[in-house]
Amino acid sequence: MKMFWTLSLVLVTLLIKGSDCQSLACGSAPLNSKIVGGDNASVGAWPWQVSLHEDGSHFCGGSLINDQWVLTAAHCFPGGNAMNITVYLGRQSQELPNPNELSRMVSQLVLHPGYDRQSHNNDMALLHLSSPVSFTDYIQPVCLAAEGSVFNSDSMWVTGWGTINSGVPLPSPQILQEVTVPLVGNSKCNCSYGYITDNMMCAGLPEGGKDSCQGDSGGPMVIRQGSSWIQAGVVSFGRGCALPDIPGVYARVSQYQRWISGIIRNNMPGFVSFESTSPPQPENVNCPSTPPTLCQGSSWPWMAILTHNGNPTCVGTLASDRFIMTSASCFSGFTGTNGWTATLSIAQLDCSSSPLPIDVAKVIFDNIFGNGIALVELSEPFALVGNVPIDLIDLEFAPGTQCSVVGWNSGAALSELSFLEVQTTIVHCDPSDSTPINICTERLPVQQHDNGSPLLCRMNDMLVQIGILSIAPDSHTNPQSSSSTVFIKTSPFNSFLYDVLSDHQSILDGAESFSPLSLTCILLLSFPAVLLALY
Repeated sequence: MKMFWTLSLVLVTLLIKGSDCQSLACGSAPLNSKIVGGDNASVGAWPWQVSLHEDGSHFCGGSLINDQWVLTAAHCFPGGNAMNITVYLGRQSQELPNPNELSRMVSQLVLHPGYDRQSHNNDMALLHLSSPVSFTDYIQPVCLAAEGSVFNSDSMWVTGWGTINSGVPLPSPQILQEVTVPLVGNSKCNCSYGYITDNMMCAGLPEGGKDSCQGDSGGPMVIRQGSSWIQAGVVSFGRGCALPDIPGVYARVSQYQRWISGIIRNNMPGFVSFESTSPPQPENVNCPSTPPTLCQGSSWPWMAILTHNGNPTCVGTLASDRFIMTSASCFSGFTGTNGWTATLSIAQLDCSSSPLPIDVAKVIFDNIFGNGIALVELSEPFALVGNVPIDLIDLEFAPGTQCSVVGWNSGAALSELSFLEVQTTIVHCDPSDSTPINICTERLPVQQHDNGSPLLCRMNDMLVQIGILSIAPDSHTNPQSSSSTVFIKTSPFNSFLYDVLSDHQSILDGAESFSPLSLTCILLLSFPAVLLALY
């Protein structure tokens, strides 16, 4: 009887059209009878959904594809490692007890070798769990769309614990969300982006209102065929969340059957061919006469204003997804972090920007010669834009070099999050200001609230922060006796920056291939116009 059952199962598997299924069933959700605009999922409805945690916080989703492998997005791992990642399976809520849950560490991270951080092409990654999991009603693998699968105007289900709008977290108790969105043809989707490839697929409503969002990255987009659920896409990126005529973009799973099969040699995931019965999407689409432009949204998207009890106090720059770099003197006379908030900007489709306040969790100082810098740790990561490259190797910017300083626009309301750029030139410091950590520019009309402003110089096609404005409280910001404005260099603080930031390796651009200049450099890619949200 046991042999007969095994042979029957193999025959059924082989008879599934286009299938290269594993011997164990995939795509079964025995208990399946916010994402933006979504609803609470019932317990066990999506048993392949996983939650990826780092430092105790959810940051990305994924899907279980056999008893020891998880499929997710490459952009979830900008540092190229998953050493401290915990994978939760069978989880329903991020806050309530989860009696059906298991957890595993990650023993191996495999990024797709063709992943392109700038275009988001091949945004695929595989996680090998530290030990196999046993399947239950609440933990099951999903089937994967086989090579050649055809998806037309089908409706898809997307699940995750991400934000319910840009910068708006999922409300407590953070229950897994589900939403249905229709597919949008690549030709039409390309009108909104301009670089949609065959490795991508898009989904969203013309009127907007339903979409995946930040924190849903790596999660599954699935469709039901018969009694099996098939994963068609992996949540990748988009312009904002749930905006009209701006669909979300997903990595197309069917393009990666050979790659996945080359990595997973045992207990192969279930690849099932999907043949859509819906009308095909139009091939020839007339895009609007005005093509999508990569607008700035904010000229300085990595700038932040630091406020104490709502009062603008100083400015800083995003040094990583977790830290803002500013002057140590910004916090002179203050103890603790109560009342401190960092505000950054989120780009909108109309190229305006809206402020996003984030609480300050910790401030870490390093002082040299009585002056120094501070790293302000955010209470939650901010990964909507890249950070400005920082000079940690004392690049040669000699007197006469043309540079810029970006400071706070005191004439604007805090709600506008407005900054001003001033062009300047590096000069020799006055003798009284000539120290190993100082660099000077021509005299500038800086004010107290400009404390922490970056000195930015161009190297080839990118700007590099080489200095920080440091103003002591209640000091004369520009003494009449001084012919220059003094900044402290960033390069003398390379050890301090490395020690602090290396504890949060998600911001490192490849720890094994570390170089001082790349320490905090997830580059702005020549200031990309639309601040694409990597979900």
